[in-house]
Amino acid sequence: MKVMILAAGRGIRMRPLTDATPKPLLRVGKLSLIEHLIVALAQAKLYNIVINYAHLGEQIGAQLGNGSQFGVNIVYSDESKGSLETGGGIFAALPLLDTDPFTVINGDIWTDYPFARLPRRLSGLAHLVLVDNPPYHLNGDFCLRGAQVAAEGAPKLTFSGIGVYAHALFNDCNSGKFPLAPLLRNAMARGMVSGEHYTGRWSDVGTPERLKMLNEG
Repeated sequence: MKVMILAAGRGIRMRPLTDATPKPLLRVGKLSLIEHLIVALAQAKLYNIVINYAHLGEQIGAQLGNGSQFGVNIVYSDESKGSLETGGGIFAALPLLDTDPFTVINGDIWTDYPFARLPRRLSGLAHLVLVDNPPYHLNGDFCLRGAQVAAEGAPKLTFSGIGVYAHALFNDCNSGKFPLAPLLRNAMARGMVSGEHYTGRWSDVGTPERLKMLNEG
């Protein structure tokens, strides 16, 4: 199964750190955020990785290269002419994501989630990993009812930024800039999104303070 790491975001909330460095290259310990993900993916035997980039993206390519130093194969989806948001970025990279399903991971998270347990087959259109709501997102995103994810209901959990998607999720999409969330909500309304609740370590490294806490913890 191929994996896409989303690394094209501007990282506005991380300024001034992201004025000179793309957010996925910010370091937690000895490795950058995106390197932690790549190492974990290699351990899970997920060796074929697509990375999109926009803001300062040449730095990502220069640091990671073709991935051989991590034992993986990396190819890039260039959004340097303008970030396409999550949905548009995935849609643009679909020709490179030639497994069905494929995994997508936000490039600005830190987690010990065991990627080997991601489903290689889907009964619907998507599978989402949900986590406990962090203090800065107490209302959560989606409701988990058994193994199904719903847009409405309570209690809600937070979407981790780790998902497995079928190509068919994007059947009605066109090239350009668009978000992923409406596609997922539409699929949820049709009962086509499964999910799991992960209770291990996870952080959305969205602010300099959160990055500092990770490095101190």
